[in-house]
Amino acid sequence: MGANGAAAGVAGAMRTPAVRDADLYGLSTPIHPDPGLPWWVIHTRPRQEKALAETLRAARLHVFLPIVREQKVYGHRKRVVERPLFPSYLFLEGSREEAWFADGTRRVATIIEPPSVLELAIELESIRRAVSCGAVLDPYPYLTEGRRVRVRSGPFKGVEGVVDVRSRVDRLVLRVNALGRAVALELDAGVLEPVD
Repeated sequence: MGANGAAAGVAGAMRTPAVRDADLYGLSTPIHPDPGLPWWVIHTRPRQEKALAETLRAARLHVFLPIVREQKVYGHRKRVVERPLFPSYLFLEGSREEAWFADGTRRVATIIEPPSVLELAIELESIRRAVSCGAVLDPYPYLTEGRRVRVRSGPFKGVEGVVDVRSRVDRLVLRVNALGRAVALELDAGVLEPVD
């Protein structure tokens, strides 16, 4: 295989997420609003999210680490890199003992018990769906107010979020209350419907 064939193979591998990565980071497994076990927010030490996710998956624990791909330019070269959507955070579904197992890996800074496990599960499922569909998500200031909406059609059907009433109506904000962080997704305002 010549240099061009090798480059084409590498470029093709970078364009689409590998099935292994989707399974590793929990992107292929739907998050149910009423899980059998509680969700925990794991605040990791810097740049330890992926390594901790691999360790926990090897122990057969259900983790969710939203990963986004972005193109970086280094000099004259372009590379596609994967980075956590919420740096230094991942989510674990499991018992208190399993959360403490994660703490024993020495990759964890803090374990956070969310105020509402149901609310966290719904927020994580919206983010999982958006990331799985390849949405371009941008960091957004955390909103405490706004109009709650749901996407009624298209690839993001069922995703719930908040529309900032002070901003553009075509920007759906997906927030994680347990983290106090949010990301924004741009959509056609016509596909949004209010949630009671």
